[in-house]
Amino acid sequence: MQNNLSSAEVLTESYYDSSDADRFYEQVWGGEDIHIGLYDETDNIPEASRNTVTTMVDSLQGLNEQSRVIDLGAGYGGSARYLAKLAGCNVTCLNISEVQNTRNRELTRQQGLDQKVEVRHGSFEEIPCADASMDIVWSQDSFLHSSQKEKVLSEISRIMAPGGELIFTDPMQADNCPEGVLQPVYDRLNLESMGSFAFYREALNVLGFEETIVNDLTPQLRNHYDYVRQNLQGRYDELVAIISHEYMDNMIKGLENWVAAADKGYLAWGILHFTKSS
Repeated sequence: MQNNLSSAEVLTESYYDSSDADRFYEQVWGGEDIHIGLYDETDNIPEASRNTVTTMVDSLQGLNEQSRVIDLGAGYGGSARYLAKLAGCNVTCLNISEVQNTRNRELTRQQGLDQKVEVRHGSFEEIPCADASMDIVWSQDSFLHSSQKEKVLSEISRIMAPGGELIFTDPMQADNCPEGVLQPVYDRLNLESMGSFAFYREALNVLGFEETIVNDLTPQLRNHYDYVRQNLQGRYDELVAIISHEYMDNMIKGLENWVAAADKGYLAWGILHFTKSS
């Protein structure tokens, strides 16, 4: 693990390593995939989350058995295992939470994918990979945790082979979001700012990436946080046996802030797919 973590990374690591967060993401958010889902045909959180994975895979052009893939902010590794099973490729999971990494390794072992999925403890602000060593860089709802997003994208450009693909999702602010209105959202995750569609397009263009498709799916962000909030509230008495009152109350309030900001048009979310110029 890198020793020179930014303050945002230290807070992120501490948060996701907590027993409350681990139990929440396992019990409420899905435990396999822990990112925003697509709810067009379901109101089930794990099913919707897996729908996001399959939709992203359908967009990839070069995924095959020889693909070198890295999942940045891999969480419990559900997407990495799906990619390894589907294409037979090798996937590296890079994740800052060793608690999540431990669960990832166990799930990977249980599914017989030890030889295909490697789990590494680290930060995507300093990716521990050689130059031009990856064909596909994948990430879901993780970049928002970085206070140095330009550095993250520069690192992605460094490790990606020419012609490689970057595909990711990220909770963002709307391109026309008024200044200061997202402070309650920032406060819940100790953020100072968020990316936007315009930010990622401009920053990746500077790095020599070409836009393949940017699919604006913002309503799904609102749906997801509201479904998670409803699930947490509906199971409150059950979950308080394993998750603290303080954590659940703060999470419910935080989710309400996300939903309110989405309803006001301040947030954005979608699938962003770029290709590195040869």
